[in-house]
Amino acid sequence: MTEVSSLTGRLLVATPALADPNFDRAVVLLLDHDEEGSLGVVLNRPTPVDVGDILEGWAELAGEPGVVFQGGPVSLDSALGVAVIPGGGSVDRAPLGWRRVHGAIGLVDLEAPPELLASALGSLRIFAGYAGWGPGQLEDELVEGAWYVVESEPGDVSSPSPERLWREVLRRQRSELAMVATYPDDPSLN
Repeated sequence: MTEVSSLTGRLLVATPALADPNFDRAVVLLLDHDEEGSLGVVLNRPTPVDVGDILEGWAELAGEPGVVFQGGPVSLDSALGVAVIPGGGSVDRAPLGWRRVHGAIGLVDLEAPPELLASALGSLRIFAGYAGWGPGQLEDELVEGAWYVVESEPGDVSSPSPERLWREVLRRQRSELAMVATYPDDPSLN
């Protein structure tokens, strides 16, 4: 088996050619990527469900919009918390209940008391479910041209306008990808 270069902490941005409706114009933050597979959350799928309806103690810490996001089609009955710690929290001083994924972005232990993290959090998003790929599956999709792989920024996790995130992430690229941001929602209407 060939060695897998880790994409943990990077964004997968759905290409216009990706036919899976679960990932139409999706922006996925990869939380884990290795030879055993990949796991991420879709950053731009808000639901109408308020965080307080599901995890009351975390509602005040959740960024706007204060709703649960659909993290992907797998395990929709489970919740993941992704948070940004300003300054990234040094390795020896990362707050209890937070595990670094990449830079200032990390996973929150939603079983921990929210007050443990309240003073350290810059932003928090709650996701129902996740996107998952088995060994080699994501690499096959990359070869097929289903995803663009780009660097993440801490602000991607807490974008106040998730419906614009696909275009915003593409627009900031310093390559021909910036032009893809202008791709029409339905090219047949051109």
